[in-house]
Amino acid sequence: MGHYLLTGAGFSYNWGGWLASEAFEYLLGAPEIDTELRDLLWRTKEAGGGFEDALAILQVENASHPSAQSQERLDKLVGAIVGMLNLMSNSMEQRPFEAHNNLQGSVIEFLLKFDAVFTLNQDTLLEHHYAPHVMLRSQNRLLGFECPGTVPAGPAPLAFNPNQQYTAMRFPEPNGRFVVSPRYQPYFKLHGSRNYVNGPTGSRIIIMGGNKADEIPRNPLLAWYMSEFERSINGPGAKLMVIGYSFGDKHINDAISTAVGRGMKLFIIDPAGVDVIDKRKPVPIKTPDHYVTQVGPAIIGASRRRLLNIFNEDKVEWTKVMMFFQ
Repeated sequence: MGHYLLTGAGFSYNWGGWLASEAFEYLLGAPEIDTELRDLLWRTKEAGGGFEDALAILQVENASHPSAQSQERLDKLVGAIVGMLNLMSNSMEQRPFEAHNNLQGSVIEFLLKFDAVFTLNQDTLLEHHYAPHVMLRSQNRLLGFECPGTVPAGPAPLAFNPNQQYTAMRFPEPNGRFVVSPRYQPYFKLHGSRNYVNGPTGSRIIIMGGNKADEIPRNPLLAWYMSEFERSINGPGAKLMVIGYSFGDKHINDAISTAVGRGMKLFIIDPAGVDVIDKRKPVPIKTPDHYVTQVGPAIIGASRRRLLNIFNEDKVEWTKVMMFFQ
């Protein structure tokens, strides 16, 4: 039996991270965004999308009709997004991670219970606040935390800083041998990270936009991450806790659906509770939703409470969440 965690933007939101709507509003004022890009952002919003849809449009445009102008437009938006992630990560790193010092309700103790952590986020919240504590707080059950398949870019700093070890720029393993180290808790960033760069080109390893399922297989590191996610949640007796993911990525939803068909169980922490998986528009009479029908019976619990409240003052809800590990 394996216990796994998948986090989305709603997880980082607890420490000041932005949701997609807030990211859109930041980008409107970002210095890289000119009038043309601002108009594109508004058009995608009016069409019911967000900044990732604007990015997808520029990605398709540059791939189908490459030019200096299309590359420049794409680079500007990507630069603004990376700047946003850097600002957000730096801000979150200045905030306390734990709401208090009660180990029974500790977020760190909670995270240590998972065999692997998967995330769709590209910030470095856990690398900064959580990674340095893994070995000591696990009482030497674990040797540490790792971002598997990656190595620090450049020489190690003269003064060892466990936070900097993970938040500094990282390259994929140059030999392409991606493995999880024994007795290390792996942290798989399924869509890349603000501090992941391709060694030869220096380009950021960040997957956004509407073509994630097509882009991931083109990057060996992220393709391996996705395969590890699928392998883990399809294992015997697998349980997946999902925190702050809005079920908006088809490739992730499909992987979860397949695993449910093989027996995986699911627990959700989200302000919408179990309703987060239901993407039907509100209408007087709802027709059955295939995803809800398929995945719903595998849900073994949910919480609509704010994560930091659960691990601070809400002992009843904390008890419900901890039942996931039984």
